[in-house]
Amino acid sequence: MMFQTKWEERRQLVETALPVELAACGSADETLAASMAYSLMAGGKRLRPVLLMAAADAAGGRGEDYLTTACAIEMIHTYSLIHDDLPAMDNDDYRRGKLTNHKVYGAGMATLAGDGLLTVAFEVMLRQAKVPEATRLRVVREMAVAAGPAGMVGGQALDLVSEGQHIDQATLRKMHLAKTGALFRAAIRSGAILAGADEETLAALSAYANAFGLAFQITDDILDVVGDAGQIGKPVGSDEKNQKSTYVTLTSLDEAKRLARRAVDEAIDALAPLGDEAQFLRELAGFLLSRQQ
Repeated sequence: MMFQTKWEERRQLVETALPVELAACGSADETLAASMAYSLMAGGKRLRPVLLMAAADAAGGRGEDYLTTACAIEMIHTYSLIHDDLPAMDNDDYRRGKLTNHKVYGAGMATLAGDGLLTVAFEVMLRQAKVPEATRLRVVREMAVAAGPAGMVGGQALDLVSEGQHIDQATLRKMHLAKTGALFRAAIRSGAILAGADEETLAALSAYANAFGLAFQITDDILDVVGDAGQIGKPVGSDEKNQKSTYVTLTSLDEAKRLARRAVDEAIDALAPLGDEAQFLRELAGFLLSRQQ
């Protein structure tokens, strides 16, 4: 299948480039460097880098030209996973089928490894070639806002204070738009910006990103109930364990599936102004409805 082949090809590009980009940043401590590399190179779908490159394609560029920035966003994502798994957060023992970072290196070093990946990500972004400096800076700002208190960190804070409470669907949506959706939006918008997208194209891709992020989170909630831990690479049922409200608990399994399908349809509809270059993004949205991990 062309869609899966392209995803795998780009995932492999990211796998090859990540250790090179990380090593170029250096570290004052070998254990810290090993801890950072342990989580960064633990595998995974590399969805956010793939999204960034696909958005660049959709905007008329060549996605592979922006592999450097694609690696940077994977570093930000990995930092968030390390911190999310910490005892003070979700206290998970496994991620991507391997022991979580703090289980191997301790909570202190894992915290520093996350901090390190977040900060070097911006160093890596600024190494992006083939774009004007002003474009690089625009992308850095896009990523910083998405990763910070108005985005991912703010969403994680909402998640933390909502544990054990019954929240409404509007609050849940706000939380996930920040915690999960913001980095998807940054990946897609950054790819478009790097490729020189005009405002109409950027608006279409931004709308796609919002709907895609929502669909991803709903399907994630569904997998936490019906998924297989071996395929997902982490324990299922962690939302229930941590007394978290999800789209499944606030509605029902069937209603969550309906909401996911509606979000996927909205994502695909948002790409109507774009041509064949956006086909991968269309197929990627549809893939969410059948994902098993």
